[in-house]
Amino acid sequence: MLTYIIRRILILIPMAFAICFLVYLGLELTPGDAVSYMINPDALGSMNPEQLEALRQSLGLGQPFHVRFWVWFTNLLQGNFGYSTTGGVPISSIIATRLPATLELAGVALVISTVLGSLLGVFSALKRGTVTDSALTVIGMLGVSIPEFFFGLVAILVFGLNLGWLPVGGRSMPGDITFLDRLPHLVMPSLVLSIMLTAGVMRYARSSMLDALSRDFIKTARSKGLPEWRVNALHGFRVALTPVVVLIGFRLPVLIGGSVIIEQVFQWPGIGNEFISAVRSQDYPVVMSIALLTVMAVLLASLIVDVLTALIDPRVRLGA
Repeated sequence: MLTYIIRRILILIPMAFAICFLVYLGLELTPGDAVSYMINPDALGSMNPEQLEALRQSLGLGQPFHVRFWVWFTNLLQGNFGYSTTGGVPISSIIATRLPATLELAGVALVISTVLGSLLGVFSALKRGTVTDSALTVIGMLGVSIPEFFFGLVAILVFGLNLGWLPVGGRSMPGDITFLDRLPHLVMPSLVLSIMLTAGVMRYARSSMLDALSRDFIKTARSKGLPEWRVNALHGFRVALTPVVVLIGFRLPVLIGGSVIIEQVFQWPGIGNEFISAVRSQDYPVVMSIALLTVMAVLLASLIVDVLTALIDPRVRLGA
């Protein structure tokens, strides 16, 4: 197993390096001087042309492209993403401030959708052909088809404005310190964000469970006189879990990047909201840094999915 994990990590390293190269190339092609996003804009405004030229030389901006890329890449490994061209603050501090809010929202939505979607999908498979199965199938289709922002607006209108049960926006109120204090603000956006993923997990779990129940080893387990719950839970569900794990693993970075709309609807102070603000203000370094962060999350999710799949199904690592 350790050899399999090391092999997967070694495969991801050149992919991550190539992605960093493409991001830097995008920064090079964006309008403006590279100095404007490598140092604090306040310090930049107080410099004369001679000082700016000396600064460019000291930063290696007169060097060939591959040398400049290597300097940027080594700074990136040290956590130095440069500066925002509009706010003048380090991009690393922006990410450190905004990312926890997005991870909190995406993490809760992922847990809700995983548990609820898996249970409903398995239950629908066990009730195949019944009214319950048909109803759950229709609900799943609606969850996949209707945009998330529509559910968000309906939730704000019903539970926030009409009933007054939950706050309509923001992450916290003044004085909120603990997670439980912020929980009322988290309920609506996390539930809305989990709707589409719950529907997807439910459909995958149902199809996978039906496929597992038709296998010969299920018939063998039943012929041995095992209880039906044991056959379904220990034999069927374990095999059906593999494609569901793959779906869930790759949905985590999608939740991080796809929370842009939900963060806008609920004014959630996360990385998605910051991304929209950076696009509107043409703050290219922030845009590219967030894009790099999202892509790296995809690579990390790929590694996690491979490891979990190998743990669930030993044939994966043996076949590798």
